[in-house]
Amino acid sequence: MAFELPNLPYDYDALAPYMSRETLEYHHDKHHLAYVTNGNKLAEDAGLSGLSLEEVVKKSYGTNQPLFNNAGQHYNHIHFWKWMKKGGGGTSLPGKLDAAVKSDLGGYDKFRADFIAAGTSQFGSGWAWLSVKNGKLEISKTPNGENPLVHGASPILGVDVWEHSYYIDYRNARPKYLEAFVDNLINWDYVLEMYEAATK
Repeated sequence: MAFELPNLPYDYDALAPYMSRETLEYHHDKHHLAYVTNGNKLAEDAGLSGLSLEEVVKKSYGTNQPLFNNAGQHYNHIHFWKWMKKGGGGTSLPGKLDAAVKSDLGGYDKFRADFIAAGTSQFGSGWAWLSVKNGKLEISKTPNGENPLVHGASPILGVDVWEHSYYIDYRNARPKYLEAFVDNLINWDYVLEMYEAATK
């Protein structure tokens, strides 16, 4: 299955002032497009272009680093755009998700602190995650384009901490970017959708 660059689910100006048009134009139109273009070529070269994206990510992990880098980042970004929305964030989580955050992570405030800490402490490029593993929520971080799929978990929320995702808007203030993401951008409805799929 060929990788395709999805359209953003909102206008380029929709996430301002927390994420600018300029950031989205560079991040989506250039960085994500490069992962798609390179990933398609590398998947074809590896004879894996007929597989689903998730299968390519899992099969290339530890065996074909260039393909994994691009396929992993394509997977991450497909969801990253949907994990944000205008007027997102905040403490009002959908019921089922709210209950899981309370039981598995110690409540919203602890989730917020731990998720931001995971993103802040990821050295260099990478991601911070909220995932379902063995039926429970967990917070983690990964380097570069790696994601929880290759660690036996199902990601339901991720934030990109590569510099190209925040440097135009926040310069080197990664914690401020992460606070803005959690407080003002998270699309909790999409997180719930992924949570329900992961806990079926």
